[in-house]
Amino acid sequence: MEAAQQLLIETGPQSVTLKAVAGRIGRTHANLLHHFGSASGLQRDLAEYLAKDICRTIGEAVTRLQGGEMAPRQLADLIFDSFDEGGAGALASWMLLSGNEDALDPIVDTIHKLVDDIAVDGHADHHLHEITLEMVLLALGDALMGGPLTGSLGLPRESGRMIAERRIAQSLADSEDKG
Repeated sequence: MEAAQQLLIETGPQSVTLKAVAGRIGRTHANLLHHFGSASGLQRDLAEYLAKDICRTIGEAVTRLQGGEMAPRQLADLIFDSFDEGGAGALASWMLLSGNEDALDPIVDTIHKLVDDIAVDGHADHHLHEITLEMVLLALGDALMGGPLTGSLGLPRESGRMIAERRIAQSLADSEDKG
């Protein structure tokens, strides 16, 4: 998975093939074909691997944010970097464009589990579900077209992150008011 992630980051999602990953780790195409079944199987497993890593990191960061050990902007940057520099946004869009939509299931399921795990009221915490949806969509959109859009609108490139920072800070303040 690490070799597949490196390829994803270095050259984009279209390069995450069985042959390319096999070459990267010194195995044969047949070895990976036996293990993953297809390139879409490899991409699905990569999506799950990335989602688990991202959600673990974000879950730890949310705990630090709630404890006052992290600023809202740091959490926003972490989320945005996961989708942009980490390649999750590019991989998700590639899977959708190539008709491999069910490969997004591990990402969606992992995010859902994270939200339920960190929510005070478990699955009933609709506020946390909404802010999670907002952050994921904002970070995904920024990874895919944030540069061109902010440039076209005459906004600083970091505008999406600034919006996320404000929403995270507001969400934190709202939860402190309730508690």
